[in-house]
Amino acid sequence: MTALPRRAALAALIGAAALTGAGQALAAKPAVAPLSAEDKALVDKAAGYLQSLNQAKGRFVQTDARGQTTAGDFYLKRPGKVRFAYDPPSGLLVVSDGYNVNVANSRLKTFDSYPLGMTPLSLFLAREIRLDKGVVVSRVARMADGFSITARDGKKEAEGQITLVFADNPMSLREWTVTDAQGQATRVQLQGLAAAADLDSSLFVLRNPKPAPVRR
Repeated sequence: MTALPRRAALAALIGAAALTGAGQALAAKPAVAPLSAEDKALVDKAAGYLQSLNQAKGRFVQTDARGQTTAGDFYLKRPGKVRFAYDPPSGLLVVSDGYNVNVANSRLKTFDSYPLGMTPLSLFLAREIRLDKGVVVSRVARMADGFSITARDGKKEAEGQITLVFADNPMSLREWTVTDAQGQATRVQLQGLAAAADLDSSLFVLRNPKPAPVRR
């Protein structure tokens, strides 16, 4: 697999707000039609599943808008905690501690931090999963073996939108796609996602290796 540039590799994990530059916003959106009873039932089903997904782990494969891919290990511990450890030679490690998404690149020797609330992923890392409050669900689509839900932050604190894809029988989160303010999409596919127990809390800690400058 081809190693992704740092900017592209982060797109699906920290969202468009931090990557597209200050002051840029989404284009005006058309009004969203109310969900049908059938669509609402699927949204409720997805919310219930995500609410039950307290701890999980697996592998992920990320594909950017240019078709380049990278992969790594994925760990989740709700509320708010997630870890994406990219395979070499990426050198990228992305960790949410429940408050901030911290991004370290050992190859470039960089460290960045973003508020979790600015990311579309905060939609399913919340303590209480509510896809009917504070979230705009713009589309529900059915597939032969599952369904997808496209949503964005109703308060517009998170730029871009996220499409979650679920499999049926058994119910599971299969992938998501984040689309930024320019319409560029990054897809993350999950492999072998399984419930986990007692994930080490150190997995969700990532500190800046460089000491903060001393203020005089």
